Amino acid sequence: MALPTRQSDSPARTRPQQAEARWEPFGELEQFNRQFGRLLDSVWSPVASGNGGTWTPLADVEETEDAWIVEAELPSVEGDDINVELRDSELIISGEIKEKERKGVLRKRTRRTGEFEYRVVLPGQADEEHVEAKLHDGVLSVRVPKSERARRRRIEVKPG
Repeated sequence: MALPTRQSDSPARTRPQQAEARWEPFGELEQFNRQFGRLLDSVWSPVASGNGGTWTPLADVEETEDAWIVEAELPSVEGDDINVELRDSELIISGEIKEKERKGVLRKRTRRTGEFEYRVVLPGQADEEHVEAKLHDGVLSVRVPKSERARRRRIEVKPG
């Protein structure tokens, strides 16, 4: 009776001595995150991607009884770098956020710089002579009063 031979000695069962690559799920996730970030930057941030286009700041438009109030986020902008115009019933806010001079190496940039423009058509006639614009803590607030003709009036109903 013959003893069985060890199968590990057979050439068919030996494994080549390769260094197995170790799977690093967090490394892959980090790589995906970097690539996705670059994709978003190229689509949504023309300045970051080098196209140098005009961008639109975030803004709210509120209507009160006697005015429209537009608040636009413009962090680190000086008042001299903002232009506010009213053409008929269209309000145009434009200007530039200038690139800050840096002493070190910029490793990541997510804040926008460059030229911006925000336009909104107001749903009525404005009193162009009394428009006010104030800049406080990086928020530009523009108050556009309604003209007398654009204001709501309550009409008294008389018995007939």
